[in-house]
Amino acid sequence: MAGPRSPDDAGPLRARRTLGVFRLAIAALEIVALIGNFEYVLGFRFFATANFFSYFTVQSAFLAVVTLGIAGAFALLAPRDPAWLGVLRTMVTVYVLVSGIVFGVIVTQASTRDYRVDVPWSDTLLHFVVPALAVVAWTADSIMAVNPRVPWATVGWVLVFPSVWLGYTLVRGADVGWYPYFFLDEAQVGGPVGVALYCALVLVIFVSLTAGLVAVNRRLWRRARDRRAPRPGTPRRRAPRDVRPASLR
Repeated sequence: MAGPRSPDDAGPLRARRTLGVFRLAIAALEIVALIGNFEYVLGFRFFATANFFSYFTVQSAFLAVVTLGIAGAFALLAPRDPAWLGVLRTMVTVYVLVSGIVFGVIVTQASTRDYRVDVPWSDTLLHFVVPALAVVAWTADSIMAVNPRVPWATVGWVLVFPSVWLGYTLVRGADVGWYPYFFLDEAQVGGPVGVALYCALVLVIFVSLTAGLVAVNRRLWRRARDRRAPRPGTPRRRAPRDVRPASLR
């Protein structure tokens, strides 16, 4: 049986448990947003369930719910996260951030194209509130620096899911004549070149955001390590002396 934790461990342990609860709360809020958004689009005459689940935002939201649920459990039950979870959390954070950025661009572009885009409370949660909270949770974890550093390889891994999604969306769009975002429709952006340019721009956003998060994580991790390291000339703390009688040792 492990001995009692030292007082020095109590603070980080409480902070990690608080972070675990926060992660689970964000996952719960994401579920509320998904349900609300699904109920909202049910009111549209030409609504199709398959189209709803084809949005990158919706698929990223489901990934976020699963990832935050797993991360919340680890934060509550384990002293640190496994290295793979740090990579996954970073990628999912980027996905929800990009979803918010793209949605914001679409809303802005709609006004210039004489096209109205309503933003119900569920879209506000999905595209703005949850991404902001996800960044807060991710930053808090980086500041605590309990977990392993996020590796630079994450910048490459982050493109796997969007690439698969893009291939699926283009093939399906050509078949059913529907695209979740205007910039994937050749008829709206001047042909294949327009689609390619928009996709390249989104690719740059994915890579830039991921590289920025990885750099921030590693910098904060180094600062926390240096802060915890004993200063030169500081005597190491000795283990408590055993004062029990020799017969009981």
